[in-house]
Amino acid sequence: MAKALMIQGAGSNVGKSMLVAGLCRAALRRGLTVRPFKPQNMSNNAAVTADGGEIGRAQALQALACGCAPLTDMNPVLLKPETDLGAQVVVQGRRVATLRARDYAAMKPRLLAAVLESFTRLKAGADLVIVEGAGSPAEINLRAGDIANMGFAEASGTPVVLVGDIDRGGVIAQIVGTRVVLAEADAARISGVMVNKFRGDPSLFDEGMAEIVRRTGWPSFGLVPWFAQAHRLPAEDALDIGSTRGGPLKIAVPLLSRIANFDDLDPLKLEPSVSVEMVPPGRALPGDATAIILPGSKSTAGDLAFLRAQGWDVDIAAHLRRGGHVLGICGGYQMLGRVIRDPGGIEGPPGDMPGLGLLDVETVMHPKKRLAQVRGRHLASGAALTGYEIHIGDTQGPDLSRPWLEIGGRAEGAMSADGRVSGAYLHGIFASDAFRAAWIAGLGGQAGTLAYSAEIDATLDRLAAHLETHCDVAGLLALAR
Repeated sequence: MAKALMIQGAGSNVGKSMLVAGLCRAALRRGLTVRPFKPQNMSNNAAVTADGGEIGRAQALQALACGCAPLTDMNPVLLKPETDLGAQVVVQGRRVATLRARDYAAMKPRLLAAVLESFTRLKAGADLVIVEGAGSPAEINLRAGDIANMGFAEASGTPVVLVGDIDRGGVIAQIVGTRVVLAEADAARISGVMVNKFRGDPSLFDEGMAEIVRRTGWPSFGLVPWFAQAHRLPAEDALDIGSTRGGPLKIAVPLLSRIANFDDLDPLKLEPSVSVEMVPPGRALPGDATAIILPGSKSTAGDLAFLRAQGWDVDIAAHLRRGGHVLGICGGYQMLGRVIRDPGGIEGPPGDMPGLGLLDVETVMHPKKRLAQVRGRHLASGAALTGYEIHIGDTQGPDLSRPWLEIGGRAEGAMSADGRVSGAYLHGIFASDAFRAAWIAGLGGQAGTLAYSAEIDATLDRLAAHLETHCDVAGLLALAR
């Protein structure tokens, strides 16, 4: 049975996911069979697993760092926010309910059994499991029934390392304050601390680290400098979505309120000939864009209303009058149609919502979710591609007679008669180098020599080397039990 170590944060977005990925790759390079685990995650950036379920994108990246396929047991509870008050609850890869926050809090203690079941299965096939917490154990108002941080650590007997983020400021208070508010039994589960995202001369923080150690009694395992290549790895948190300034081919992406699976855009951001501009609320879509991509959404109807409220529908119409192109992916594809029908009230009150009317199709929402990893080709170029489907709803209409993809021998996607508006349900297709080059060429651009999957793998190696240089990796792995 594997040993385990848990990385918790003194706050949200302190870099836990990245540190776990780096430690996983460092352990793999030591010859260990290592697996990632996150008991509970909240993210609309999900991945489809080899066993046909869904988990948070960070755990899929961590699985890659471990040199293994992603599995549902790596993230047994996934929360996918649909509104400010409610979220879809996915347990061991499958949707079980959509609940308001208070109702989920009541359900949470019953999920511990599923969490421990998944954890036990992972441990049975590994030497080491590296666990990522969620949010912060300092949120002691959530301690009762907790399955994400100290509740899991207590139930599983897993030692904890606490990480603070110096980049946002106040890291001494983050870590020392966590020590102050934790119950003694929980504080005793913490075996050490790390400080992440440091910029500048590390010797300037020697006294600060010494104060943390003195005031908490927890040993330090390192001060980790900012990893400059972090942007090359898929991000899970929408807070981390950024624009890139590359070449002259500009792609504009409206930052929807419930944007999902936004790592679809990551390969384009690494292309030297491409600039990807993520357009926040309150700003118009740029008039000089070559193409607009409508990304996935966890709440298609809600985000369609949000898009209209920003005036982006007017911007899209003007973009097309100028001869631009529009691509819709999954929820963005559904928005491009004439109407979205939701007779069962799956995404909100039952009823119909007019779409943008740019494709002659309509979508009917239904409760069954499609989850599948797929292989196919781009019909115009013949380029091979891989991707995944993760959606509810069925789309039909005349424009499906102009598919632009083929998946497993079946047509996929729809296209307008002039070829400038297209949509499909497939995520992840830009990671396929030949397809990405063909799509860029179709916009009049030219792709570089980027081998995307190889670049991600090489960046994980560089991340592991970064941690080996700046923190006590051997000491951290020795804490596992």
